[in-house]
Amino acid sequence: MISYEKEELYHSVENKEIISQLKKQISQCPWRQKFHIQPETGLLNDPNGFAFYRGEYHLFYQWFPLGPVHGIKYWYHVKSKDLVNWENIGVGIKPDHYYDNYGAYSGSGITHNGNLYLMYTGNHRDELMSRKPMQALAIMKPDGSIEKLPEPVIKKVPEGYTEHFRDPKVWRENENFYAVIGAQRQNKTGCVVLYHSLNLLNWTFLGEIETSLNNFGYMWECPDYFELNDQGVLVFSPQGLQPKGSKYQNIYQTGYLIGDVLDLEELKMSHGEFKELDHGFDFYAPQSMEDDRGRRILVGWMGLGEQAYPTDKFGWAHCLTLPRELKIINNHLYQIPVSELKSLRKDEQTFASTVTGVVDFSRGTHYELVCEFTQIQADEVGVNLRVGDGEKTVIKYMVDEQKIILDRSQAGEEVGLEYGTTREIPFNQESLKLQIFMDTSSIEVFINGGEYVMTSRIFPRNNANTIQVFTTNGSTKVEMKKWDY
Repeated sequence: MISYEKEELYHSVENKEIISQLKKQISQCPWRQKFHIQPETGLLNDPNGFAFYRGEYHLFYQWFPLGPVHGIKYWYHVKSKDLVNWENIGVGIKPDHYYDNYGAYSGSGITHNGNLYLMYTGNHRDELMSRKPMQALAIMKPDGSIEKLPEPVIKKVPEGYTEHFRDPKVWRENENFYAVIGAQRQNKTGCVVLYHSLNLLNWTFLGEIETSLNNFGYMWECPDYFELNDQGVLVFSPQGLQPKGSKYQNIYQTGYLIGDVLDLEELKMSHGEFKELDHGFDFYAPQSMEDDRGRRILVGWMGLGEQAYPTDKFGWAHCLTLPRELKIINNHLYQIPVSELKSLRKDEQTFASTVTGVVDFSRGTHYELVCEFTQIQADEVGVNLRVGDGEKTVIKYMVDEQKIILDRSQAGEEVGLEYGTTREIPFNQESLKLQIFMDTSSIEVFINGGEYVMTSRIFPRNNANTIQVFTTNGSTKVEMKKWDY
């Protein structure tokens, strides 16, 4: 693999011959996505700076260009007019100042005075390699140029917290700006703190947001606060949770709290239980924004840190999820694929029948599939996807055990075996609707209108493309629609 020592990094990224070699290697990969955001080279992780600015959606992501490793991070910039067709713009932020000399870490975007302000964590390391996080600011002008301020806007970590202090998410309340930042207390427990500003340049530390989760993992990454239906929502990614039944099965988790609107004076948020945002294998560090239509839209990283993936050997790793509109229904956060995705639909196929046993329906490797199961009188009902010689990805409802299972134990090349090959959701309803987005190497399953979501990478062979519907010990009525993408 090409060297990524710091002194060689900037030169290598600007070397067209090196980038051309990397792209040639990546072009041989059988698992390149068709309709998801993915890196042209290297590693992609957290979505950053998601904002609607001057009639377009702007999105950045953490990027190390020279291989599938977590090297010194850039921000890479993509934009879209419709949340479907994304244009690669190129490097948005380089780690080229003293305050981000070991990486431009995660942050957020907000429009102000005709510009897009990008606030992020600069990962600074001194000569002894001690980490010193600083919160930095870059400003994108209407012509697309981005200029970083020469000095950070928050230079020091407040007393009582460790160097794990990062990922500012900014929002506006009337004439005030606020930012939540993920933090670790000195006692090695995670939390979120709050800052205030009148101009995005000068920030005041207000304190820690009080929740009922006082010993809940050792670090809370990528916090995001917003309000829907006059309720407050705090999304964050806690590290260090231990598995609990079917919960918290991944190396790191992402979830949310719903409750009263955040009290900005008392720094308190009363809330319900912590719920996982996604129940699949590969989802982390999401970020949301509000667009010009008033929709709250979320995008996540379809991957996890400290875990190898089959694409690594081709010189790249990871992608982003499809954009999802968020809604609160019965104190639960629903995620609904944005309506613009329907523009990708073509060659519709339908199926409606009472099914007993296994029935082949169609074939495909890039598609949207909607399945509705009613009159369920069986032990299990479900679909087998990307079926081939000894391969299949299974989604099934186990009726008596009252749970939905996503099983990738036979989904192709293995990934993340140390964290298991199945994920499950408690479920007990008379009918089941699955909306499934299948790309070359990923699956996103939206259950009963987005009440639950399961997101995962899979790595099947190209000839594993059959779609089946099945029952075990009984029958069900099934209606299915499929559109190629």
